Amino acid sequence: MSLTRRQAEILEFVRWYCDQHGYAPTLQEIGDRFDLSSVATVHKHIGQLVAKGYLRRERRNASRDLSVIGSESDARRAVAIPLLGSVAAGLPIEALPDAEEVTVPEHWLGRRRTYALRVRGDSMIDEQIRDGDVVVVEEREVARNGETVIALIDRENATVKQYQRRGAIIRLIPANPTMEPFEYTEERVRVQGVVVGVLRRF
Repeated sequence: MSLTRRQAEILEFVRWYCDQHGYAPTLQEIGDRFDLSSVATVHKHIGQLVAKGYLRRERRNASRDLSVIGSESDARRAVAIPLLGSVAAGLPIEALPDAEEVTVPEHWLGRRRTYALRVRGDSMIDEQIRDGDVVVVEEREVARNGETVIALIDRENATVKQYQRRGAIIRLIPANPTMEPFEYTEERVRVQGVVVGVLRRF
């Protein structure tokens, strides 16, 4: 199951701490590591990691009751990928290069290059992609109908939309009932990648 960036960072910290000390950090120690003033916020992230199957609680009501699920060889580690700029989830805008990085679970990495783009706009909200989210993209030139893609239109502007081919017509479909699909002839659209994950900071 997918993780937010913060969840991936906390998971990696818990794994590192367990490796270094032989036991898990407390919620307060996790909060201190990430400058989270509320233990309730840490508790929420930990609860989500437990629910998603990344962590488990060994004993109820103990301060160091966490353990990481999976052995060292199959553990899902966090890795850094480049954040290349912004992409529109409304009207197409240009995706510009940037020097930033984001952290994602290792199992999100595809067979090809994987990178991230920050989303601007709200046309994909029904796919749980919101303004300000970061989408993780596997670089691909071919997509299947129904996949969410980064599409380059007229060799100039990039957008994130659901992909659908109808013969020689490419439909780029918003996941927002208030918006209409965009239609282009196939020579105007180039698929740059397929979205494989979404990161959100709460």
